[in-house]
Amino acid sequence: MIVTEPAAFLAAFDDERFPPRMPATARAAFLVAPADFSLAAESARDNRYMDMAARPDPLRALAEHATLARRIGADLPTVCFPGDPDCPDGLFPNNVFATAPGRLIVGRMRHAVRRREAERGDIRAFFADTLGYRTIDLSHEAFVAELTGSLVIDRARGIGYCGLSERCDADGARAMHEAFGLRLTFCFALAAGEYHTNVVLALLGGRTAMLAPDGFADPAVPAAIARAYGDRAVWLTPGQKRAYAGNAISLGAERVWISARGADALSPDQHAALQRWGWTIGSVDLETIETAGGSLRCCVAEIY
Repeated sequence: MIVTEPAAFLAAFDDERFPPRMPATARAAFLVAPADFSLAAESARDNRYMDMAARPDPLRALAEHATLARRIGADLPTVCFPGDPDCPDGLFPNNVFATAPGRLIVGRMRHAVRRREAERGDIRAFFADTLGYRTIDLSHEAFVAELTGSLVIDRARGIGYCGLSERCDADGARAMHEAFGLRLTFCFALAAGEYHTNVVLALLGGRTAMLAPDGFADPAVPAAIARAYGDRAVWLTPGQKRAYAGNAISLGAERVWISARGADALSPDQHAALQRWGWTIGSVDLETIETAGGSLRCCVAEIY
């Protein structure tokens, strides 16, 4: 079922109809290391979070990424693939590759510089030959579908939240709904200038939401999502959103991972709310990586 109106979503969202019956967090994760880290000018056309005036240090980006891989490895097994200098956005693999149990999904990227990533034979072979996953390849379709950048998923319930923008259209949303085997998808427009849903929405373990309301075209959409999760929601200001506080991920039942910049932007009351709802915060300094327009969650591709 795909719905596009907040009222229809709330009418459909029901724990009896969509009970949490699947694992809420991944069993492993993979990353792609930055290689000769640089900023992709093509991506900057519709990613206002990129700092094109920056002159980032490739060695510092590599060190930040290595620290991230080591730190999240405390929560789950983590694999890191080598980077490719011809794919400057390759360190954000979750937009190109995603999984559901037994399936690798390859996304259809908007920009040519990112479509190169989808052809990586080593990542495809790892899932097909080593893990025995079936590949669902969307990479050559006519639509745009940038996977878990555009689609935030409550894995426990099989419910997707898909923000439409230049990086995902309605046909792409339908294709992802089918590829991930979702039971319900709520499609909505992002605010003008927003490119990915995972900058304005995070769902933690199927029980807590982090939302930046100014990132949605219709304010009723984040209000409906918060209501669905019993108002266990952290509401982010525009400044906190720009600091990537919403680009967060839970990789276990008790910890939410956010970049150091995002974690520092949260208020004491927001920290207390997360703690009250059973979350501790793990943070990693990603100052250099964030000049490329993505943050911690963008670096982590989940393996289910």
